[in-house]
Amino acid sequence: MPDHLDSCSGCAIAESSRRQFLRDAGLAAAAALALVSAPSRLLAEPLRLIAGKAMGGKEHSYGVPATDGVSIDKENEVILVRWQGAIYAFALACPHQNTALRWEEGNKQFQCPKHHSKYRPDGTFIEGRATRGMDRYAITHTANGLTVDIDKVFTQDADEKDWNSAVIHV
Repeated sequence: MPDHLDSCSGCAIAESSRRQFLRDAGLAAAAALALVSAPSRLLAEPLRLIAGKAMGGKEHSYGVPATDGVSIDKENEVILVRWQGAIYAFALACPHQNTALRWEEGNKQFQCPKHHSKYRPDGTFIEGRATRGMDRYAITHTANGLTVDIDKVFTQDADEKDWNSAVIHV
């Protein structure tokens, strides 16, 4: 038998390297499969989806958020934010070109995916193509929670006094 077929001096090293490669490839495949099959809500930034209860007209009722965070009522296009002792109700659309805003949990800010305008949790404009803060809805605190009137929209530039007062302090 030829020496090169009979010799097995490098077999242990080759077998170990192959096992490591297969183990690493298997872990990578499992991780990729987990990401692909994970529900989109697990990959999205943490926020709560809510539904407002219609109260007649354009008023909607919501519970008072227990902790700081963002809640979105997609059906009525309302964003509720509890932030540092205050609660705000915003229009879901960016004031620049009506694109739905996104909450970035890591940066604690809203961003428009279309032109990248950014806003603080209180709706104040930070930077981007927009020229003003997020549109705020009239909001009141009732015995049963919060009432948001989506017929009463306040813009920071035209209704600054009402925009500044459209807040509940908790």
